[in-house]
Amino acid sequence: MTDSRIAPDLVATDNDTRATALKTDYEALGATLARRGVDIEAVTRKVAEFFVAVPSWGVGTGGTRFARFPGTGEPRGIFDKLDDCAVINQLTQATPNVSLHIPWDKADVSELKAKGEALGLGFDAMNSNTFSDAPGQAHSYKYGSLSHTDAATRAQAVEHNLECIEIGKALGSKALTVWIGDGSNFPGQSHFTKAFERYLASMADIYKALPDDWKLFSEHKMYEPAFYSTIVQDWGTNYLIAQTLGPKAYCLVDLGHHAPNTNIEMIVARLIQFGKLGGFHFNDSKYGDDDLDAGAIDPYRLFLVFNELVDAEQRGVNDFNPAHMIDQSHNVTDPIESLINSANEIRRAYAQALLVDRKALSAYQDDNDALMASETLKRAYRADVEPILAEARRRAGGAIDPIAVYRASGYRRQVAAERPASAAGGGGII
Repeated sequence: MTDSRIAPDLVATDNDTRATALKTDYEALGATLARRGVDIEAVTRKVAEFFVAVPSWGVGTGGTRFARFPGTGEPRGIFDKLDDCAVINQLTQATPNVSLHIPWDKADVSELKAKGEALGLGFDAMNSNTFSDAPGQAHSYKYGSLSHTDAATRAQAVEHNLECIEIGKALGSKALTVWIGDGSNFPGQSHFTKAFERYLASMADIYKALPDDWKLFSEHKMYEPAFYSTIVQDWGTNYLIAQTLGPKAYCLVDLGHHAPNTNIEMIVARLIQFGKLGGFHFNDSKYGDDDLDAGAIDPYRLFLVFNELVDAEQRGVNDFNPAHMIDQSHNVTDPIESLINSANEIRRAYAQALLVDRKALSAYQDDNDALMASETLKRAYRADVEPILAEARRRAGGAIDPIAVYRASGYRRQVAAERPASAAGGGGII
């Protein structure tokens, strides 16, 4: 039996108070969609089967390079993090897997696996960390890791990624995500070509160690912590990496890792077209890599990304199975609440994309009818699919209103009493 961090009776009681209103709203939406030729039950089933992984690091309070303000009841380590992740899944029934970050989450593997099983959680892609130094490591990553000029430093970074693969194999993970902070801060500091050659050679060593049923995700980022140049700075470079390494290598798209006004949905379409879309780190941003809650700034962009995903799904693109993960830093909100909301916003975008009249859209595109093509997308986006999301949660045993139940549970107050307060620290995102 799965351990419940929040009393199931509390969820059931709150759901009972909202069930009648939800039934009315769901039936009304069903009638509206039926007039469009859409079966609400079919959409609800697909939404209920859509899951997104939560990041272990996301349940802690983040920070910036200027400051970090600790939150109440912060997790003390990976086992507290898993407890918090279990709350998110219990209430949303949308996040059954956790993405671990090594060495932050390093612990006895058998204990990790047992804890996950007890909480009903699995483990998603493993994340390596060679963008900061771990205590006791022989070589510093201050001037790079997989692309470092020093062969011993590169070898250390490769070995760390191999360790992540071994941990992941024991936990049932099937993917490794590699993001590095390598780059330069001054013109002339680094030889662009040689640095990229060193990176590719290091990644090739990691790729060779991948089990046959694993995927390797490389992640691009425009800037930070290197502010003049970064090794994997855009999706084109990312694609070159995946193509160079081989069929198990794919591109991971982080929605916050692009310049403002970048057409991310077109990038997604291109990577789908050429078979190299590995998955996503969902978040949102305004100016740069802010790691804000998914859908907090531009929910229409999130919908447009899912429009491409659903299009590929319905076209039957071969071997199309992208990974879906959240990657956020929560500086001013309760991280659990932000991740609950984000999981629901991601499902919302998926549900809305399922409502797009693809036959009509294709006809308008063929006729070059720009206005009606745009309106076809907007009609789906404007639909209030909240009854579908709530019903999917309810049927799976989650909460109709997960934030309300979470607040009523007093979980944050409870863990605050159990977990010592963190001292205010300097800059640095968790």
